Amino acid sequence: MRGERADRIPVMLHNFLMAAREAGLTQRQYREDPAKIARAFIQAVETYDYDAIVVDVDTATLAGAVGVPVDFPVDDPARCEGGCLPELVAVRDLAPPDIAADLRVQVWVEAVRLLKVYFGDEIYVRGNCDQAPFSLASMMRSPAEWLMDLLDEDQREDVEHLLRYCAGASEQFLRLMAASGADMLSNGDSPAGPDVISPALYRRFAQPWETRSAALAHTLHKPYLLHICGNTTAILADMLATGAAVFELDYKTDVRAACANFKDRAVFCGNIDPSGVLALGTPERVASRTRELLAEFADNPRFILNAGCAIPPATPPANLRALLLTARHG
Repeated sequence: MRGERADRIPVMLHNFLMAAREAGLTQRQYREDPAKIARAFIQAVETYDYDAIVVDVDTATLAGAVGVPVDFPVDDPARCEGGCLPELVAVRDLAPPDIAADLRVQVWVEAVRLLKVYFGDEIYVRGNCDQAPFSLASMMRSPAEWLMDLLDEDQREDVEHLLRYCAGASEQFLRLMAASGADMLSNGDSPAGPDVISPALYRRFAQPWETRSAALAHTLHKPYLLHICGNTTAILADMLATGAAVFELDYKTDVRAACANFKDRAVFCGNIDPSGVLALGTPERVASRTRELLAEFADNPRFILNAGCAIPPATPPANLRALLLTARHG
């Protein structure tokens, strides 16, 4: 984080799906029990010898805590089933969010606490805090309706009202996670990326709230990581302006552009293709792509090796070992 050279290439794996599968847990068993979440990551760390855990559960916990209907498949992550605000004007009647009593939020936070108790300062623990405000707003309205809202100038006041509401919920999660002992806080804001909205809309409706989240994390004395899926090349400078310390970016992003934008200013985390390379490739292909990425950041210590997004559960263990061995020995 300070730009100093580490004793080895730090590896942070976004592997909750694979960790649960290898621990013999369905996603239902995993998401309902903090002890099982902790056990899955402990087993993964002891199996693969990596440096930083990403404690993730799904992308619907925060949405469920504010009233979005959620489906809970047996062996897939929970997912939203439509929005909870059929009309945007209904945001005016919402009581202030209070997510602390939500059981699924409590499970997530408790899992982080258990991992910190177990590992102490030996393993770095990133407490992911689910969705950033823009993403959460899209879930409350449903993505299609939300995108239409953004283009309607007559709805502008209610759009901002919903974003403020979602920021309140998201910030509560950040505070709870910081209190659990997490070493790093993070949010995902993938609907805010250029694969979904224009850079201009990103700067107007998403970036200010990401900036606010990063600032809160820093007041809590925690580094803040922002994750956006897809090709974020067009907004790299805008993302940097949020003040986040770390950016976890997808394999579609131009690595050279990211390295140039972030060098000496922020940490790049990523960005091996989790599906095409890690899950479906060979150990040789994984090693080759890892070497290419390491070469790109050879003179830049602000780098954490990771997949660009969540690693699929059926990823061959040999492929994950190839990534780790290449990081350790070239």
